[in-house]
Amino acid sequence: MPSEQYILGALPGAPLDLLLVNAPLRDYDLRPRVNDFTLPVLGMGYLATYAAAQGFTVGVLDGESLGLGIDQIQRIVNEASPRWSGFNLLAPTYELSARIAAGLDPAIQIMVGGHQAKAMPQVVIDDHRFGRLEALVLGEGESRVAELLQDHRNRAHLPGVMWRDPILQTPVTGGVPGSAWHLAPDINALPFVDRRYFAADPYRPNGAPLEAAMVGARGCPYDCSFCGAAVSANPDVTIRTREPSNIIAEMDDLYARYGVTAFRFVDDLFLGYERFIRRCMSAFTDAMVGSRYVWDATGRINILARADDTLLETLAANGCREVALGIESGSERVLGHIGKRINPELTRQVVRRLTRLGIGVKGYFILGLPTETRAELDATVRHVNELWDLTDNAPGAFRASVFEFRPYPGTPEWNRLLATGRYDPAQLLDYTAVDLTDDGLDEAMRGRDEFNFSVNLQFGEVEVPYVRRKLVELARAQHDRLAPP
Repeated sequence: MPSEQYILGALPGAPLDLLLVNAPLRDYDLRPRVNDFTLPVLGMGYLATYAAAQGFTVGVLDGESLGLGIDQIQRIVNEASPRWSGFNLLAPTYELSARIAAGLDPAIQIMVGGHQAKAMPQVVIDDHRFGRLEALVLGEGESRVAELLQDHRNRAHLPGVMWRDPILQTPVTGGVPGSAWHLAPDINALPFVDRRYFAADPYRPNGAPLEAAMVGARGCPYDCSFCGAAVSANPDVTIRTREPSNIIAEMDDLYARYGVTAFRFVDDLFLGYERFIRRCMSAFTDAMVGSRYVWDATGRINILARADDTLLETLAANGCREVALGIESGSERVLGHIGKRINPELTRQVVRRLTRLGIGVKGYFILGLPTETRAELDATVRHVNELWDLTDNAPGAFRASVFEFRPYPGTPEWNRLLATGRYDPAQLLDYTAVDLTDDGLDEAMRGRDEFNFSVNLQFGEVEVPYVRRKLVELARAQHDRLAPP
């Protein structure tokens, strides 16, 4: 397969102004990718779409969804010879991103962004593997990326753009008075994401309607200790929601272009802010969304617990198919420690109310949290099982997705762990892939293979092997519940 055919969204043979690289979670030269679906990189899609609308030629190389190895990605980028190459730096993929960058042609300028760049900019700038780093972009980058493509010297005028001073060898940050608008673009004025930049979106699950991923908001007002979106870790972020009319217009556009009739809202606030929920559902009702589309969204248990029956019934009438909830633990003490503002009984109430209306619930859980005892971890396992039992005969199903705790730099939990004096940043960033799939043979674990990463440290009372044993037991039980009779 010619290298240019791996590059999404760009015309074959066209000189590239920017090639955005989504590094794989593993080096797939060493072991082929075993799961067959991953969510699209919406952030890169927004960047590429906006830059293309400003007249630049942009492509996306999604190493994860295409299952590419590090050497192969380096060859593709070097053969494409873009003016700029951009990386989204995340804790699990940082090392692979750095390895890719180190092997690029010195003529290719590099820009980086993402959570890791924001949390540890000095470390990234000092990393010799990013020797051609011309711009580290903090936060939402649409307009600033376009300015950098126009002329890299514009970085001096752009807020939240950093680089290494070539003389002093110290980090420098750009920005001039009146430029702060770059940090929070008008999300209603941004062009709809061009799906040509995605390898598998729109996507058709087995026998299900064609679906596409979307966002309805940016930012999060909550401060969950383990989350990279925690408000205390993102003081620069302006929390804002899209106008419901703008959301509906994108849904209609995706239906007209591709025939999409199912949508997955992946942002934290779509069902996490009651005033917005009511405005959005009113607009959905007026546009008869429920008679045309179905959709899934993330939600907040504390917000949905306060919602009256009429509002929840309106969600169902407007096509809400499933709500994803961060349940995290079955221990009230642990939930307080991580800042969730919920308790197990509140979770039971919300899950019961939603599933009785025919709305499915996907619950996220974390095992091995800091300070967690074995009894508290076992309480989480029991909580998963009781939620299955609670909804067995309901019109809506409950399904569980369970993860091993991973520390992310910049989060409240990261800072607490460092404050204990028992860990250093290098330990907390030593991510390794953990094969829970038996080399791809365990069908129950294959679909979640992309999430099996660990720093192999014990953060509470529970030993890592016990955490993983319980994780696998729950994942297999969930797989068996979904398997056809």
